[in-house]
Amino acid sequence: MTQSRSWQSSGKVLYRVTEAMAVLSMSRSAIYEEIRAGRLRSVKRGRSRLISASAITDYVALLEHEAAQPDDRQTQPW
Repeated sequence: MTQSRSWQSSGKVLYRVTEAMAVLSMSRSAIYEEIRAGRLRSVKRGRSRLISASAITDYVALLEHEAAQPDDRQTQPW
């Protein structure tokens, strides 16, 4: 089982930001930027910011979708 799939089979539903950092291979600041931008959903429980497994799955799907889209900037002859 690959590392990217192992988190899905862990049965865990909510991840702390530090755990999401490891799962997504992103820095803390990048995680919070994506949360602020509304691209990565999160919830607050007391003082903790938590990211659901489904939010991580949706975020990865968003990245894959964006990667599959042609980049309009590359077709413009500037």
